[in-house]
Amino acid sequence: MRTMKAAVFIEPGKIVLDEKPVPKVGFGEALIKVTTTTICGTDIHILKGEYPVASGRIVGHEPVGVIDELGPGVTGYTVGQRVIVGAITPCGQCHTCLDGHHSQCGGKAAGGWRFGNTIDGCQAEYVLVPNAMANLEPIPDGLTDEQVLMCPDIMSTGFGGAESGNIRIGDTVAIFAQGPIGLCATAGAKLKGATRIIVVDGIPERLAMARRLGADLTIDFNKTDPVEEIMRLTNGKGVDVAIEALGTQRTFESCLRVLKPGGVLSSLGVYSGKLTLPVDAFAAGLGDHKIITTLCPGGKERMRRLMNVVAGGRVDLQPLVTHRFRLDQIEQAYDLFANQRDGVLKVAITP
Repeated sequence: MRTMKAAVFIEPGKIVLDEKPVPKVGFGEALIKVTTTTICGTDIHILKGEYPVASGRIVGHEPVGVIDELGPGVTGYTVGQRVIVGAITPCGQCHTCLDGHHSQCGGKAAGGWRFGNTIDGCQAEYVLVPNAMANLEPIPDGLTDEQVLMCPDIMSTGFGGAESGNIRIGDTVAIFAQGPIGLCATAGAKLKGATRIIVVDGIPERLAMARRLGADLTIDFNKTDPVEEIMRLTNGKGVDVAIEALGTQRTFESCLRVLKPGGVLSSLGVYSGKLTLPVDAFAAGLGDHKIITTLCPGGKERMRRLMNVVAGGRVDLQPLVTHRFRLDQIEQAYDLFANQRDGVLKVAITP
């Protein structure tokens, strides 16, 4: 039996490098040899016990790699081909998928999120891809692993927040939090046609990166009350779209307080504990506000489109990779990322 190194969740506060069997390939599946992956904020929620997964689960959901083996029924691909797979792996055939809600595959909330959640993930030397025909997307020649590393999750999620917010040409948009997903939401808002993008964070390096990716105005919440400042900048009118990219009561409520009547609050955060809706900011339910949540869109067509954006030079997310580790350094990588030291944005993990 072949074995592989993998990052394994043991219990809250403990993810370790361990030896696991290399998965066996079944019908409709593909085995990918992982060449590059990364750590997501959701993995930190798992590490902290804020999102439950089974003990012994291999974590990670952002694979870039090479096809090692194809199961029966998987056609149109070749062993050795470079591919990416989205963090969300829809079956593409259930009623929910066919209704256009791939992230909720199977009719369950977040049902399309399998890697590192309900099946073993990709912070390992190999990962088994379910429903391969719906999820494997070849990487175009000329694109490096790090150029496409953000496509499986944060690029898809951040762009998804801009898309769900229905940003229109000429809109004013506020984005609260400029972590990796918030930064991708900033880039997505720019591509969607927003002409005034206001971002909020408390880390100068992240605000600088936001400007690089398309922000027009930046607010350091350590120095200025962001709600008051955004309302001043909009002459008291509020913004057309507010994007929440952290998952806290404070940022959610702030989004609602800067939103114009009839505006859209696009929520990307993963919340824990209780989330409350302030009645005054909600205009007692009479403000024609729209609140929409987005789970990372997945599937191979989404990956193809995102890689087209990269290949076309519309956005460059490589600068988000601030640190690099080998897989056998995964515990060090988690310690750095979880504690947000040394200006970390994203880490590249190479088996």
